[in-house]
Amino acid sequence: MPTKILIVTGDAAESLEVLYPYQRLREEGYEVHIAAPSRKTLRFVVHDFEPGYDTYTEKPGYTWPADLAFADVDPGEYAALVIPGGRAPEYLRNDPELRKILKAFFDSDRPVAQICHGPLLTAAIDSLRGRRVTAYPALEPDMQAAGASFQDTEAVVDGTLVSSRAWPDHPAWMREFLKVLRSKAPAS
Repeated sequence: MPTKILIVTGDAAESLEVLYPYQRLREEGYEVHIAAPSRKTLRFVVHDFEPGYDTYTEKPGYTWPADLAFADVDPGEYAALVIPGGRAPEYLRNDPELRKILKAFFDSDRPVAQICHGPLLTAAIDSLRGRRVTAYPALEPDMQAAGASFQDTEAVVDGTLVSSRAWPDHPAWMREFLKVLRSKAPAS
């Protein structure tokens, strides 16, 4: 039976930050499930960088079905967790079912990959205090307020936590996460 990985996300998640790890982890032989506030078709977005804009732009992205609702997740069934970015983390951090899931992974020191705005979720459960992380650069003050040491680089590994800035850093992010994952929970 393949080792299971959980991706937690919702509407307005960044398309590439959900689908790249989903496909890459499946390619490695892991079984990957996507959980959201409810089991439905999720609507992702595309964040892009365009000349003349002070920040990223947002356009409609792919749709993708959530395999299960947060309330139906048994964290004990999963070896690792992936937390994509986009706007979804801004509202997901208030979901009590998701907070229980996140806490279960951090309490048991299982591998967690977070990217872009995803660290807003781990900050919300006070799991960044004393850790080294990266995130979308605009979140540097949020990471510092959560007690983390922010590093503006492609990928940061702190124990079993692997963080990255945004989708342009995918190769470094997944390369580092797979090193941690293969040592802690190899695909079977």
